Amino acid sequence: MPDMSASVSLAVTHLVPLAEEVDKNKVTPGVLGFIVFAVMALAVWGLMKSMSKHMQKVDFKESPDAEGEPAGKKADSTAQGG
Repeated sequence: MPDMSASVSLAVTHLVPLAEEVDKNKVTPGVLGFIVFAVMALAVWGLMKSMSKHMQKVDFKESPDAEGEPAGKKADSTAQGG
């Protein structure tokens, strides 16, 4: 992956002068701001896609207890005895 970091640093060095050409009296995000926002949006999209994939693997069905006792009663008895 050293090629990717080199290409990113090369792209940033070319975009920084573009951001400096903006009128100093105006406050705008410019091209560099758009690129940062786009990278963050892609990162969030990738994280959401990964989370969705992992959430599909989760089994939400509760397994029955070995004793047949409801989970609430079992939790109460352990809390009082503990």
